[in-house]
Amino acid sequence: MKPLRVLTLLLLGLLALSLGVGSVDVPVVQGLIDALQGRDSAAALIVGEVRLPRSLLALGVGAALGLSGAALQGLLRNPLVEPGLIGVSSGAALGAATVFYFNLLAFLGALAMPVAGLTGAALTLWLLLLLAGRHGRPAVLIMAGLALSTLAGALLAMALNFAPNPYAMQELVFWMLGSVALGGMDQVAVLAVTLVPGAVLVWRQRRLLWGLSLGETTALSLGLPLVSGSRQVLIGCALMVGGAVAVAGNVGFVGLLAPHVLRPLVGHRPDRLLLPAMLMGALLVLAADLLLRLAPADRELKLGVLTSLIGAPFFLWLVWRERRRWL
Repeated sequence: MKPLRVLTLLLLGLLALSLGVGSVDVPVVQGLIDALQGRDSAAALIVGEVRLPRSLLALGVGAALGLSGAALQGLLRNPLVEPGLIGVSSGAALGAATVFYFNLLAFLGALAMPVAGLTGAALTLWLLLLLAGRHGRPAVLIMAGLALSTLAGALLAMALNFAPNPYAMQELVFWMLGSVALGGMDQVAVLAVTLVPGAVLVWRQRRLLWGLSLGETTALSLGLPLVSGSRQVLIGCALMVGGAVAVAGNVGFVGLLAPHVLRPLVGHRPDRLLLPAMLMGALLVLAADLLLRLAPADRELKLGVLTSLIGAPFFLWLVWRERRRWL
C-alpha cells in the first residue's frame, strides 16, 4: 500500500499548489471559504470559479484515463493498449464536434458538448460490443476498436473539411487538442457522474483481471464471469473515457503512461494496479496542466499537445522494448 500513500500525498500537495498558482496572488484558503459561504469577493471568484474547477477537472480526467488504461491492459493482456484503442474517445469527440458543428442541443447551454460527447461514446460502445460478438475475444475487440476509431476520425476530418467558416474550424480544432482551462463546476459534475459508476464497474471486476493474467482457462476454472465481467469492464472504461473526452477533449497517452510507471511496484498484478494507476493518471494530468500555467508563453499550449509530446516517445520506447523481446 506504500505506493498509494505516496501518490495520495503527492496529489494533495500538487492540488494545493495548483490552487495557489496563477497570474494573481490570492489567499487560497480564504478564497475557498468565501466560495463555500457564497461571499462575493475577488478571492472567491478566482479560486472557486476558475482554479478549483480547473484543478478538479484535471484530477478527474487523469483518474479516468489512468484507471481505464490499467483496466484495458489487464483485460486485453496487452501492455500497449490505451483507452483510445477501443474507439470510445474518438466517438465522444465526434459526438461533441457534431453538436458544435450543427449547433444542436443549444438549450443545454454549456452542457451541450459534454452530453453529446457521452452520447457519441455510448453509441461507439454499442457498436464495439455488437462487432465483438458475445465472447469478445481480445483480438476482435482491438480490431473492432481500431476500425471504429478510424471511422470516427474520418468523420471528424470531414466535419473540419466542410466547416462553415474558418473560425468554427479553429474552435473545433482547439477543443479537440484537449484542455481543462475553461471548464466550470458543471463540467466537473458531468465528469463525476461518469467517473464514479465507471470506476465502480471496473473495481468490481478486479478479480477477473487477476484471473485473466493467468489465462482464460484459469479464469474460467476459478468460476470468474469471463463474458459478463469483460463487458462490465468495457462499459466502465467507456463511461470514464467518454466523460473525460466530453469535458476536456482528447488528452492522449495518459492511459498508456500511468500503468507502466507503476506496474513493477505492484508485482505486475493488474488488480493491484487499478488504484495506483488512477492516482498516477490524476497526478500526471494535474502536473501537466500546472506546467502549462507556469510556462511563459504568449499563448498557452493545449493540454493534449503536451501529454502527447511526453507520451509519444514513451510509447515508441515501449514498442522498441517489445520488439527486442521477441527478436
